[in-house]
Amino acid sequence: NKRCNFKCTHCALWKNKDYKSTYISFDIKKEIIKEFSTISKNGSVVICGGEGTLDLEDYLTFSSYCRSLGLRCLSVTNGSAIINENIANRFMLEGPSEITVSLDSPFENINDKLRGVKGAFNIATKTVRLLVDARKNLNAKTKIYVMGLISEVSYRSLDIFYHLVLNILKADKLKLNFLQPTFGAAFSYDTDHFFRENYIKDYKGCIELIHKMDAKYKLNYNPFWYKAVEANLKSISEKQTYMSEHICNSYERNIMVDFYGNLRLCFCLSFGNGKWQKTGDLKKFWDESDPIREKMKTCKAFCGISHSVRKENATLK
Repeated sequence: NKRCNFKCTHCALWKNKDYKSTYISFDIKKEIIKEFSTISKNGSVVICGGEGTLDLEDYLTFSSYCRSLGLRCLSVTNGSAIINENIANRFMLEGPSEITVSLDSPFENINDKLRGVKGAFNIATKTVRLLVDARKNLNAKTKIYVMGLISEVSYRSLDIFYHLVLNILKADKLKLNFLQPTFGAAFSYDTDHFFRENYIKDYKGCIELIHKMDAKYKLNYNPFWYKAVEANLKSISEKQTYMSEHICNSYERNIMVDFYGNLRLCFCLSFGNGKWQKTGDLKKFWDESDPIREKMKTCKAFCGISHSVRKENATLK
């Protein structure tokens, strides 16, 4: 969906009106996922948002359906729907196989300011605890991660952040989500005020600190990921409009399906798209998208650092 009950300062999506009545039906979504399961054995389905758990029953039905087809299901949530033990248990039994809870700072006041909601820190940390306890009680195998926004106001606190996530909350991983231009808004340094004020100025210091965290917490970070992060942060610190390197390969492994059945190879609207109208359209789009891929191979947008599109995993297998 396009709705969200938080008002994150690095996202404009929550400002949009949501016309759910115009979306493709839930049955059509299931048909698309069923077709996907036939062309990508053991593939992964990512529930995007907005905040998907605002439609909680649809969300859990959807993730459960993915499970029944042998697909992995991944989702990021602000945690606001996981308010008690019963719901946490349902997430272990019916929900995604990998759940990531957004937390943008290890400090309550900074996190709540970034998330645009007072109490967001307590919501997220309570959610992680509920999920970890439910996983233990039910002997489930669900991965539980935390996603942290790394920006000028947070990167110096990485040691405290890792300690909180790994040692206190007992999550499996802290994912580093580096600040990108405000999601859902047109980008320029002049108009994107939050991005301009919060990008990391000392990119070398940030990289050095991540190396220290890698050694201290035995994170096994990927050397090629380090290079991608440095290319991203350096380009932004020099106020370039695009990155100096191409670090994305979304076009080799992703199909984004929007609310209306439009198909793309990344979130960007400018590379062309297909349309799902009947079974077979997903595979047809994938098989016939080489002209789109050729155009995308030269893209150097800052969003290339995103978990969902970059070439390199952050950690080695």
